[in-house]
Amino acid sequence: MRLRHLAVMVLALALVAAACGDGDTTTTTAGGSEDPLGVVEVQPGEAIQIRAHQAISGPAESLGIDQVRGVELAIADFGDIHGFPVDMGVAEDDLCSAEGGQAGAQAIVAQGNVVAVIGTTCSGAQRAAMPVYSAAGMVLFSGSNTAPDLTSDLQGTAGESFQPGYYRTAHNDLFQGAAVAKFVFDELGLTRAAAVHDGDPYTQGLANAFRSAFETLGGEVPVFTATSGTAGADQTALLTEIAGADVEVVFFPIFPGTGGPEIIQQKDGIAGLEDVVWFGADGLFVGDYISIPETEGMYFSGPDLDFGGNVSATGKNYAEMRAAYEAANGVVPPAPFHAHTYDATVLVLTAIREVGVVGDDGVLRIGRQALRDYLETVADFDGLIGKITCDEFGDCGSQRVQIAYHTDSSVTDISLTPVSASYTRADLIGIITGG
Repeated sequence: MRLRHLAVMVLALALVAAACGDGDTTTTTAGGSEDPLGVVEVQPGEAIQIRAHQAISGPAESLGIDQVRGVELAIADFGDIHGFPVDMGVAEDDLCSAEGGQAGAQAIVAQGNVVAVIGTTCSGAQRAAMPVYSAAGMVLFSGSNTAPDLTSDLQGTAGESFQPGYYRTAHNDLFQGAAVAKFVFDELGLTRAAAVHDGDPYTQGLANAFRSAFETLGGEVPVFTATSGTAGADQTALLTEIAGADVEVVFFPIFPGTGGPEIIQQKDGIAGLEDVVWFGADGLFVGDYISIPETEGMYFSGPDLDFGGNVSATGKNYAEMRAAYEAANGVVPPAPFHAHTYDATVLVLTAIREVGVVGDDGVLRIGRQALRDYLETVADFDGLIGKITCDEFGDCGSQRVQIAYHTDSSVTDISLTPVSASYTRADLIGIITGG
């Protein structure tokens, strides 16, 4: 396995170097097409290659598999492009880790003919993957990355991990953190909170966003700490620390595989936590987690799953897409981002259709910079999540966040969990910007 990864890495670096070129980066094909980042040629009889780079195993497995299914449905619904079928090949596993992000990106780039990638599932994987994809001139479009630093601070400043060629339909967690803070402060009337992350960029970024927004509203966060991030670990020391701070609510936006079950199951043995409110986020809002009896009474933040009458550019509404999902996979969606990933895939396929040109020789040519240019001008695009508009840093989400209140662990279909509040961009942007 190590030799395979080494070989893949060497080939990937060679391709990245080729994409970067020696200063004259414009690629001219036999058909006369030019593009500063290169042109992908699809020969007659071949398929357009896109790939999924998602968490197929590891702490976010439910989230990743859910999104792979979203990609598959979008490709089927979109159909051929200029007479060429679309092939997603074999999905790469991002493992919800930097290692999985980098190794998967290197493997996909090494294939040479992949036009775009739908992923990653986890923000931590994206941070390691995106430099590889960006240097190769490729597009990475995520339905579930939410860490603020991947795009911008929503005030015109690029995040420290922003890379050209990156886009997402998921919300920016500055909105999710503000939504939790607003609900806790305004609706629950609580003013002292603990925030717990697991060291992953997603969880740390969201915990930070909550702390900042909560303090802006007038709340206090006397405890900001991390779990070991290990499944099965004893969490009593962390819970004792929280109990000693006399907080009223604990926001722990982590994963089922990084301490989520242990925290909620071990809290009852700690004096001082009897009346504390427990609050998870979209990483924990999955069917397997809410089936744990001790999760009853928890709140969960995440993307607003009320898609109403929205109709995708494919002509499908969410009810139709969901019915197809269940028919194809025999299960209800276990996680909240399959619709966002469906939309991300449809946007990528639309961009390929709009910038791809079939020459007199029957070859389909797709410019890599042209693909990015198209995505950067998307406005009011019809998606299942609503009208989609992309900003200059790749934020394309509807920025709608809901707060769900979970009371019955026998109901594991997350779409049936009662919603206590929903927030739009307009409700939250003032908390984020101070305006």
